[in-house]
Amino acid sequence: MQDVVVIGAGPCGLSAALELQRRGLKPIIIEKECVVRSIYLYPTYMTFFSTPELLEIGGYPFSTPNEKPTRLEALTYYRTVAQRSGIEIRPYQTVTGITPLAGGGFELTVQTRSGAVHTVRTRYTVVATGYFDHPNLLGIPGEELPKVTHYYREAHPYSGTRTVVIGGSNSAIDAAMDLLKVGAEVTVVYRGETYSPSIKPWVLPIFESMVNKGRIRMLFGSRVTAISEGAVTVSGREGSLELPNDFVLALTGFRPDRALLTGAGAALRDSDGCPEHDPETMETTVPGLFIAGVAASGSNANEVFIETGRLHGRRIAEYLVPGHE
Repeated sequence: MQDVVVIGAGPCGLSAALELQRRGLKPIIIEKECVVRSIYLYPTYMTFFSTPELLEIGGYPFSTPNEKPTRLEALTYYRTVAQRSGIEIRPYQTVTGITPLAGGGFELTVQTRSGAVHTVRTRYTVVATGYFDHPNLLGIPGEELPKVTHYYREAHPYSGTRTVVIGGSNSAIDAAMDLLKVGAEVTVVYRGETYSPSIKPWVLPIFESMVNKGRIRMLFGSRVTAISEGAVTVSGREGSLELPNDFVLALTGFRPDRALLTGAGAALRDSDGCPEHDPETMETTVPGLFIAGVAASGSNANEVFIETGRLHGRRIAEYLVPGHE
């Protein structure tokens, strides 16, 4: 019987394990991919909005000569913290089910990359699974084509191509600007009627200028209704348009998967699908089952960031081992 199993080795899962370890428990982390895979999937040359101290976990300082850390620096930081902490991390193993035990605790069903299945028993379970594996799908014909991706890494492969970006958030705007620099013909399709208020204020004027000069085509109040090998169909203010096209970046956001939690009997709020939990302890309606990070968000997964999600583990640890300094 393990003390605690943390499901997910993202920054918030790592933070929870470190807080639990600090209070004398022996957590293990089970992660279906690599450590901090969400950050690995960020755009290659991305720079964080946050300053390094807001990304720190476990008391380990995040040193960087830059005001804002880069993706590569974050990967190095979290990987180093994971290695130095000595916490047991089991990568490339997927928890497929959580079963509460009659006498207390849980039995987790775990599948390895080879397909082998085994179980792990634990007194407590923390679900910190994030959301990057579950993009918000468009539900339109052609979305499954190889030319379509929900993840933007870097602009180079799209040089000289006709690329449609779907979305109006910072990720879509940043991608469009990158694509422009490598000589792509860029069209941004956004269902909003005007620019999103969340766009970084230092980026918006530059982007607007590119649109006004005709270097980027911006289609407001529009949506892509179909994708084919050589075109996309857009419905919006200008009626139905068929745009010649080589690639589609569907940057429409992501959503948490609640299957593990609901399968264990945890209740969700009717209003936004957020797991019912005590915000002081992060415990769900199932005793001993906790959530951390994006798992604690509602329908808007962006309401929880590393800056806030990293603190969830401290609440869990203080509840399980009160009064420990």
